[in-house]
Amino acid sequence: MPSPVVGLTGGIGCGKSAVARLFASHGIPCVDTDSVAHALTAPGGAAMPAIVAAFGAGMQQADGAMNRAVMRDLVFAEPAQRQVLEGILHPMIHTESLRQLAALSAPYCLLAVPLLFESQRYQQYITRSLLVDCAPSTQVERVMARNGMTAEQVRAIIAAQMAREQRLALADDVLPNDGDLAALALLVAAKHRYYLACFGIADPA
Repeated sequence: MPSPVVGLTGGIGCGKSAVARLFASHGIPCVDTDSVAHALTAPGGAAMPAIVAAFGAGMQQADGAMNRAVMRDLVFAEPAQRQVLEGILHPMIHTESLRQLAALSAPYCLLAVPLLFESQRYQQYITRSLLVDCAPSTQVERVMARNGMTAEQVRAIIAAQMAREQRLALADDVLPNDGDLAALALLVAAKHRYYLACFGIADPA
């Protein structure tokens, strides 16, 4: 990679997207593997032919995008089908994410990977890992407000993810996000200065 890469991760509702936007305000770009996956399964997405071949035409909406609701129900009900989907998407996400990283020009950049610690796929490209962390109760409140899910649904997703304690033990750096956006902005600004110093980069400010 041409610049140091900070791996950005965290559980659902912890605020990874907000953190990425705040880093962007300091001129630090982010490649988001979720956004890459969305593009691959959008109308005309590069993954759609293989998905249709594997799961049938019913998995494709009229506009050509993947039917996310149907796919979500399928992979939750049948783990073997999840493995098929991941076998299609993960190599393509990996290739496209590295391509986007290589095209960036910045003091350092972020690579947002929700399952950064669960998968070893990106570890060799990461200089530091940054975990966005908050209390499980905060996660539940945020996801309920954002997605309209029930508390039980959100807790089930949290339970299926890596335990908070394990993520905290694995992370190089932690960004607590139980407060408001103003508090988070101050923490990101401090972390940005820390990374500039850590990577031996002069602070342009």
